[in-house]
Amino acid sequence: PDFPTGGELISSAEEIRQVYETGNGTLRARAVWTREDDDIVITELPFQTSGAKVLEQIATQMRTKKLPMVEDLRDESDHEAPVRLVITPKNKRVDAEQLMSHLFATTALEKTLRVNLNVIALNGAPHVFDLKEMLTEWLQFRKATVIRRLEFRLQKVTDRLHILEGLLIAYLNIDEVIRIIREEDDPKAELMARYELSERQADAILNLRLRNLARLEEMRIRGEQETLAEEKADIEKILGSDARLKTLIKKEIQADTEEFGDERRTRIVEREAGKAMDETSLVVSEPVTVVLSTRGWARAAKGHEIDARALNYKSGDAYLDAAQGKSNQTALFLDSAGRCYSLLAHTLPSARGQGEPLSSHFNPPDGATFAGVMLGEPDQRYVVATSAGYGFVVQGGALVSRAKAGKAMLNVPAGASVLVPSTTQWLEGELIAAVSSIGRLLVFDLDDLPELARGKGNKIMDIPKKKFVSGEEHMVAVQAIPADASLMVHCGDRHMTLKPADLEKYIGTRGNRGQMLSRNYRKVDRLSLAE
Repeated sequence: PDFPTGGELISSAEEIRQVYETGNGTLRARAVWTREDDDIVITELPFQTSGAKVLEQIATQMRTKKLPMVEDLRDESDHEAPVRLVITPKNKRVDAEQLMSHLFATTALEKTLRVNLNVIALNGAPHVFDLKEMLTEWLQFRKATVIRRLEFRLQKVTDRLHILEGLLIAYLNIDEVIRIIREEDDPKAELMARYELSERQADAILNLRLRNLARLEEMRIRGEQETLAEEKADIEKILGSDARLKTLIKKEIQADTEEFGDERRTRIVEREAGKAMDETSLVVSEPVTVVLSTRGWARAAKGHEIDARALNYKSGDAYLDAAQGKSNQTALFLDSAGRCYSLLAHTLPSARGQGEPLSSHFNPPDGATFAGVMLGEPDQRYVVATSAGYGFVVQGGALVSRAKAGKAMLNVPAGASVLVPSTTQWLEGELIAAVSSIGRLLVFDLDDLPELARGKGNKIMDIPKKKFVSGEEHMVAVQAIPADASLMVHCGDRHMTLKPADLEKYIGTRGNRGQMLSRNYRKVDRLSLAE
């Protein structure tokens, strides 16, 4: 279709095929833009699109910090340039194509146009045509229309020649015709009998005016006869030849195009549809620390130097876990039911306050509490485990889910709790430390623990079933230890540092009981890496 304003009509090859084959599809009208120095200048908008609306939509994204790569936006439209919207990127490194693709997907700079070829067919019934069928149907209609027009004209010409033939007979016998009209009681019947005229021819003679009886009128009749005879012959040739008929239709369409057609103002261009940039790519990447409290309140502090335990917490609440990463990364929260929830780190409130409850973002199962937080790139690995002594390594990208109900990840045995997850560097020589509530410490190679997407996992530490059921013993914490790193064992306000040489005493096989810690460090609260 042609639109009364500028822009370009775009479509992918697949969408064009869909319109062609089914009669249903989507085309999009897109604004036209150019580069002028470092600026992006929009010079044409889709039909019925307001420049003010587009500016408002872009400005809203700038205010909400969803367009950090745009520095300025202004409208320079005037009587000479009805559409001139100027976008100034922050620097020359901004990819203009990517930026405009994002704006096409998120603003009215690109509008969707539905194509539905559901029409009444020539047989009178509704039908959904594809593009080829529609053109074929229209050509059939055009052909039938031209044939009806030619047949109608042929009948008119034939009738006129018949009348002219009768008039010519009258002019050739004008004196006798006048006598019959003056003397006979029924001149019409007499004329028809005398000269073998039809009723129509006789009526035409009787309706002649006296001034048309001149010699010049006879010459005019003969000239008209010749012209009409030629026209009749031409029409009969066209009706008798399908090729001549198609040629006539073609010439008429071309003539209409020359007389009524104008230049196309909306260009038809095949392009890829606009694509919104990932929200993480629109956020400034800066170091953050995500802090989680025991009651499930979360917040994000700028930088990695923050002491999360020293922050203020609500009455009855306390520090539970913290994870360091980037503001454009996805924070993963693990609950006591083994489900994982995703939230972009930059959407969390500042650590200057006390945060907000995660229950306002997610719908965890009834009675479930949050057990830990993870933050990193999609390929980052984490060690997850339960107090029953089972766990596995999981990749962060496999845990991301937009569902408010989260994603089932860790199977929690009856009576067990979910432990705070530990981040692993996933490098050769890395170890895993596990400690029980009675002070047993086991260290083994990270390679011995499988990487899974979900499940109960493998046995990390042997916790006797009877002792676990009775509550006498359970696994307290797990910690991934990079090569040559030291482990800190926390017991309330006290802690003990185990260097790589000290850890050799506790190295064993995955699934074993482990060795007892020193007598004064058996009531372990948590494990961490020594700074």
